[in-house]
Order: sequence, then C-alpha cells, then structure tokens
Amino acid sequence: MKAQEFLELLEKENINIDELSALLVEALSKKGLKIATAESCTGGLISKMITDISGSSSVFDCGVCTYANHIKNKLLGVKEETLSTYGAVSDKTAQEMARGVRLLSGADIGISTTGIAGPMGGSQYKPVGLVYIGVSTEKGLISHKVMLAQGREPNRSQIRKLAACCALYYALHEIEEI
Repeated sequence: MKAQEFLELLEKENINIDELSALLVEALSKKGLKIATAESCTGGLISKMITDISGSSSVFDCGVCTYANHIKNKLLGVKEETLSTYGAVSDKTAQEMARGVRLLSGADIGISTTGIAGPMGGSQYKPVGLVYIGVSTEKGLISHKVMLAQGREPNRSQIRKLAACCALYYALHEIEEI
C-alpha cells in the first residue's frame, strides 16, 4: 500500500488519522485486551501515540525500540538466519519482532515496524519509505508492506508518522478479529 492509498482508505472508512490512537485504546479497552509494540524505524513513536491517550495504561504494558539487529535478536528473538537471509527490513523480521514483543510482554497483540525512513539508507530493492508492519496475535502472524515516501524528496518525519499510523490502523483492524 502506498501513502496516498492509506490516506484514501482512512477517508473511505471515515477515520481521522489523528484519532487512530484513541480509537485503538478504546477498542482494546472494550475487549479487555493488551497491546505491545516493537519499533525500529518509528523509534518509539507508536508507543508515544498510544500513551498520549488517557487510560492507555490499562491496555499498554510494553514498548521496545530495537534499532540494532543484535537487540532484535537478543530481546525479541528475531532469528539470526532471518536477519542474514532477509535483512532487518523484511516481512519475516517484522513478523518475528511482533511475535517476540507479544510473547515478551504477555500482550494479546504485538505490533512492529521495520523500514527505511531515510533520507539515507535506501537501495534499488529497498527504497526509502519501505516499511513492514508486523501484527501478532494468538490466532496468527501477518505482515503488511507499505511504501510511504511521497514526492521527490522523502521526508523522514512524514514516513515515520505514516508508518506509526499504519501500524495503529492494522492493529485496530486485527482487534476486530480477536
């Protein structure tokens, strides 16, 4: 999904992007569920957005920022083979991060982000703006690939905010399945 497609999806579903974290906390509260986050490219932004909401302490116990691969491995259990074969920015890594933080925290749902926020670090195969979002529940494990760079010059802050919002959105929709 591209950034514009995501924004159009929110509009179609009548969701204000600035209300995603409040909607998520409300949905978690109603179902008595807990969420945990594992963040790389978003650097704790998802955790901040959740904890900005009053009452979030009843649904949020844990958020970890795992920028370095050895921390992804040591803290979240991302396999060294996954990191060496697919790289830190991959669907497999996002899935293993989400599962790892869910198991670490005992939460009902784990979400993760790993990507290239730029402006440096991109390549032909993994361009700036590429982000993988992992979602883990007891029922299963999925990942979403999003391409969030807009315009000629990717904006790091914009990519990180959109990635965090995408993660909140996917978590919100996953809660409906629990």
